[in-house]
Amino acid sequence: MKLKNIFKGMMVGAVALSFAACQDFLNRPTEDNYNVDNFYQNDDQVEQGVNFLYNSPWYDFQRAFIKIGEVMSGNMYWGSSPYLTFTTNGTDGDLVNMSYSLWAVNGQANTVITNILNSEGPSQAAKNKAIGEALTWKAMAYFYMVRTFGEVPIVHDNNAILTSGTYNDLYKADRASIYEYIVMTLEKAMELLPKQTSGWTGRIDYYSAEALLAKVYLTKAGLSGSLNNDDLQKAASYAEDVITNSGRTLTPEYSDIFRLSPAVHNATGEHLIAWQWECSSGRWTAQNTLQSDLCFEGFSEFGDLWGGWGGPSYDLALAFGADPILGPAEIQKVKDKRRQATMMMAGDVYPYFWTSKSTKTGNKGFDYLYFLYSGDADYAAYGVPSQFEGPCGMQNVKHLFGDGADHEAALGFTAARMSYQLPTPLLRLSDIYLVCAEANILAGDAAKALEYTNAVRTRAGAETLASVTFEDIWKERRLELAGEGDRWYDYVRLAYYDKAKAMADLSSQKMNSVYNYDQACKNYWYTGCGGSLEDIPEDLTAFDASKAEWKTDFENEVRYNEDDPARSTYVNENIFTLPLPSEDVVFNPHLMEPAVPVDVRTEYVYNF
Repeated sequence: MKLKNIFKGMMVGAVALSFAACQDFLNRPTEDNYNVDNFYQNDDQVEQGVNFLYNSPWYDFQRAFIKIGEVMSGNMYWGSSPYLTFTTNGTDGDLVNMSYSLWAVNGQANTVITNILNSEGPSQAAKNKAIGEALTWKAMAYFYMVRTFGEVPIVHDNNAILTSGTYNDLYKADRASIYEYIVMTLEKAMELLPKQTSGWTGRIDYYSAEALLAKVYLTKAGLSGSLNNDDLQKAASYAEDVITNSGRTLTPEYSDIFRLSPAVHNATGEHLIAWQWECSSGRWTAQNTLQSDLCFEGFSEFGDLWGGWGGPSYDLALAFGADPILGPAEIQKVKDKRRQATMMMAGDVYPYFWTSKSTKTGNKGFDYLYFLYSGDADYAAYGVPSQFEGPCGMQNVKHLFGDGADHEAALGFTAARMSYQLPTPLLRLSDIYLVCAEANILAGDAAKALEYTNAVRTRAGAETLASVTFEDIWKERRLELAGEGDRWYDYVRLAYYDKAKAMADLSSQKMNSVYNYDQACKNYWYTGCGGSLEDIPEDLTAFDASKAEWKTDFENEVRYNEDDPARSTYVNENIFTLPLPSEDVVFNPHLMEPAVPVDVRTEYVYNF
């Protein structure tokens, strides 16, 4: 019988010697030469021992990361997914995998900490740093668990529970206790981690943990049903310290945040916490696979793209002011750089994808409509889709690296099938700017809220605001972080203290598809090449945008699908907590019983 998630997570942590790496980012020892008894003997080995926590235990979370964070929140359309209709149950494979992944992170973190504490050779500074990293990852795992499942058990020491055989005696802790445990864990991490103010490598430091703590305080501020001003003040204070004193800055060009080159995102330190993947087909679970789920056929040479009928939602496009039905000319009037860096639409060209290719119309890189309709076999060597695969007229951009040539140009080695090295940011500096803005506006300091909101908007090329409201910041978070697996957790935070507002916002979303968009795009391209749908031009590469006509009034009119049920059909008060995996509940029936409050500062102690 398959081991259940929580128990299996403890077992994984208890038996594994934690090795993994990302090329030059995280060094990796030879696995068959070491065990727990002869490892952790020096500073390098201690650092290597925590490397595993940057990728492999998180691998099984990748798909739920998008479906929960983006599909449930209304940022992404994903066919008939139960995440779109809030009907996910405890047997859903992606949810089960997510649960296992998070418990595995906790188990690995606990075990790494124990192994390091028992080591005698390494310096205290190296031990402190590694333990601080492990504690931060542990806190991150619990932060996801409490916001997704609500009440869960606290597993502080895997070995103690396994040795005593008391797994089936575990009860769920209530939300307040879990948040206090997260706070306590991050406070301890901050005691141990160095304050790095330059030369970032992608590893967690003091300011990474502090930034996460700021977001935790902002989230728990509304836990009681009303806003706690002390929590808001702490969120604002911690966030402002990161902004002011960490040395980190916003990456000047927004799209660069999501590119492969470490020189780009490490130059500013905008990635405060990120999954750091390894490009390796031989070491499964250490690699980024999101492009395969999110991209369309033919975008890479590996034949591993099956995102297909899914992509950014019509509602997200409207939030950017870029209604796809209005066509390329209107879309390109949107000044916000985040739009093109988030969703690929008709008329978009990406010089950082397909960097080794050029179109016959003169564009360097990836020209979306040229790719779809030109028939240029040299340009579209990986196979040309016959139509849009975005049901709302758009495709995802974030989490895409392009093709093997792009990967090699950036890092010096090619990608592999379902294996590439693009980091996945979980917490960015701009998020902390907006955490600070939200905490301040809720606490009554509109001036600071305006300052930090405008800093984010300025980087995006959007017009600055003369004044700011909570609604402005709420929307800003959506535009800034769309596609990054975070938006659903904004709704969870809001629902803690204003469930009616969260439900009303979700109910108002336009979450259906757009009909007949392919023919509008194809006609636009054909007319730009001197023909039309009825008179297909001979040369489909001779496109001139000045000649192209955008029309939607075909026999099969291009329109938003109002026929399907509105989002409000699926919204109810219970959607903000997802069910625990059914197999866990069967394995430990206590998970069906009411959660209990825990005095975590007494019950669980970090005595190191």
